[in-house]
Amino acid sequence: MTAERALPAGLRARVLDASWQARPAGKTVPEVGEISPVEAFSRAAEALHQTLRALPEDDWRRPAIRELDVQRLVGHLTGVEHDVQQALSGDQTVGQAEHVQSTQAAADRQAGRRPAQTLSEWHNAVGRTLTQVAEVGDLGVIIGLHGVQLPLYAILVGRAFELWTHENDIRVAAGLPATVPDSPTLALMTRLATTLLPHAAVGSGLCQAARLHLVLTGPGGGTWDIEVGGGTVPGAAAVSIVADAVRFCRLVANRVNPVDIDAYIEGDEAAATGILAAAATLAFD
Repeated sequence: MTAERALPAGLRARVLDASWQARPAGKTVPEVGEISPVEAFSRAAEALHQTLRALPEDDWRRPAIRELDVQRLVGHLTGVEHDVQQALSGDQTVGQAEHVQSTQAAADRQAGRRPAQTLSEWHNAVGRTLTQVAEVGDLGVIIGLHGVQLPLYAILVGRAFELWTHENDIRVAAGLPATVPDSPTLALMTRLATTLLPHAAVGSGLCQAARLHLVLTGPGGGTWDIEVGGGTVPGAAAVSIVADAVRFCRLVANRVNPVDIDAYIEGDEAAATGILAAAATLAFD
């Protein structure tokens, strides 16, 4: 039996020092480039446009989500663009409008239309949104839309999130493989989701405050230390969650269940379960 050899003195310190120099905490390698929220929205819209252009006409009639087929789902997205444009014009009524109900008429209007008409209407609506955003200029201005009050930059990232989510709803309906946002867009999406997570936790009634260490892996991920929960149970739980960034975003979009993201959890498992369930409530659908 071979005797264990003692490690060289100072080896642990040297390894840690080399690790810190190679990658500071919270930084991804390779580093993800920064893009603007406007660019993220534009990229998500273009990705959806390319998917829709390639769809055979029969696929536009396939069931997608809720009671909407693909064509009516695209109509729903047209309705969302119209509401965004109203909000940008200062119309405060869309601030309290319900996301699905407010866009239902635009979805229903697609009945009997050719898919090319529906696609053109939606694509033109996206163009008008981008024009209005450019006219507003200030991405920090607070916009009220479908029950939330957020800076315009957050609204645009949320719109990119929705377009990616519904693109994949459509791809599932058509039997196509899922897509993943490019890394800069994904980075903005994960950043927005983690920023809103404490509000989601309170809104979902998470009764115990928790100190969350969240690590989202892969390009577009990152590391966050977040305080979440309302705190009706004394004491703050400590919990660490490590998950793939794309899977986490699918959870935030309410397209998978918490168990499906294969998260690694340390600490209070009940608190982690509540946090992951709260993340799924951020979806508008």
